[in-house]
Amino acid sequence: MRVAERIRRRILDGELKEGAKLPPVRELAKQEGVAIATLGRSLDQLQVEGYITTSRRGTFVANAPEVAPSSYDRITRVLRTGSVLGEGETLIVSAAEIVAPPLYVAEIFDLEPGDQVVRRQWHTGKGTQRLMLAVTWYPAHFAALVPELLSTAPSKSAGLLPRIQEATGRRAVAGRDDMHGRDADEREAHFLGLRVGAPILAGAHRLWDDEGVIEYGEWCLPYRLVIGYAYAIDAAPDGRSAP
Repeated sequence: MRVAERIRRRILDGELKEGAKLPPVRELAKQEGVAIATLGRSLDQLQVEGYITTSRRGTFVANAPEVAPSSYDRITRVLRTGSVLGEGETLIVSAAEIVAPPLYVAEIFDLEPGDQVVRRQWHTGKGTQRLMLAVTWYPAHFAALVPELLSTAPSKSAGLLPRIQEATGRRAVAGRDDMHGRDADEREAHFLGLRVGAPILAGAHRLWDDEGVIEYGEWCLPYRLVIGYAYAIDAAPDGRSAP
């Protein structure tokens, strides 16, 4: 799984581009420092996920794979590379403003009545394909420290989290993703190029430190796209440390 994650990241970050041929299995196993059988299991996993294809000519990064980055992928990517976008992706920000939050958002940030938040609405695409519609929320006082939060310029929007952490001195130490399938409403259908009522995968994520929530986001993906991420199991079911 660790080997698959490393190769997956190289694909999502654009280091391995669509259609690129991977090195021969023996050479790639040597690069990764694993046995050929271990590499084979990693490649099998990536093929099931749709990231690569195999043929008699070799193993290739899939052209326009039917996969999309999860919240975890985008968050870890922006912290690694400084940009939330993958190779070939574009971003359009349709709103960046300070607003009075809905009650549930105020509760997430533990705000007092009358407090405000930064609200940003944006969507990503690749070629003619729409990949995601998202709304992200931040404490209002972040805007004074990171003016880019109120900008709709794409060049100032792809790497906000590292700038927020640097400017505020706060660093996200944990996060949570929640996902569910449902029908697209009119706004979501418009931005994703779908009919109203089409199935979508919707979700929310939050990042926090000891002081509270740093970022809360809601997002949705069009149908047919698959997301996934690996994770470590740190404890056995009985609470003892896992081996």
